[in-house]
Amino acid sequence: MPWHARLDLDYRFEAGRSVARFRHEGPLRILQSLYPEGDEVCHNVLVHPPGGLVGGDTLELDVSASGSSHGLITTPGATRYYRSAGEPAVQRTCLSLHDQARLEWLPLEALCFDQCRAENRLQIRLAAQAECLGWDVTAFGLPHAGQPFLQGSLRQRIEVPGVWLEQGVIDAADHRLMNGPLGLAGQRCMATLFFVSGSRLERARRQKALDAARALIEPHPLCASAGATSPNEQVVVVRVLAPVVEPALQLLKAVRAAWRQVLWNKSAASPRVWAM
Repeated sequence: MPWHARLDLDYRFEAGRSVARFRHEGPLRILQSLYPEGDEVCHNVLVHPPGGLVGGDTLELDVSASGSSHGLITTPGATRYYRSAGEPAVQRTCLSLHDQARLEWLPLEALCFDQCRAENRLQIRLAAQAECLGWDVTAFGLPHAGQPFLQGSLRQRIEVPGVWLEQGVIDAADHRLMNGPLGLAGQRCMATLFFVSGSRLERARRQKALDAARALIEPHPLCASAGATSPNEQVVVVRVLAPVVEPALQLLKAVRAAWRQVLWNKSAASPRVWAM
């Protein structure tokens, strides 16, 4: 029987502290709020107890943040899209940032198993002074386990309405896309790190973000398949292709730490669950 789970998560700034309140339906929830870097930033771990999605499953996450709150959301492990007999497995996430809110959307990787039918949709809405730093990391198949991605598909959409849209379908049967030099070029992990503002970023600030990212990309083993760009005045993006997840995520974590410093004047402060 398919699972349908929903989580509504609300960040607010109260009495000098970012606080999170939530309500859920089905197996999707957050753990206790943590404050490893003080009261200004509320860290939360998003948990889906079944551990993966099969055909017909739907996860819906609606996050809002207001005032000068700063929320950080991650996961304890990978999201798994398992084999489907026909119906897609769907994850829909909407991030709505109001006032001067900041949000970090940092889930660990999604794993697309052979013969999955997956859909991943992320929408980000921002007020003029709100900002979001996040990433999306997806791997196809399990190369270390000898389980390649031979059949199946992922339909992906990342959108900031009226500002930025990236969407596409990764189909295992499309050999030109999976292996061609203008596609994934035989790589099986694709990753995107983004910083998005609700209004125009000053040119000097955008350049600092690009310079910081490029300084980390240049000496990295993935330098030939990674790059930083600013598609418009509200968005800065790093894109990476890698054979497996680990080096891509390592690079994104390093750039995220650098962006925190140059854009927000904050230290790296990685979530505790990443060290477990």
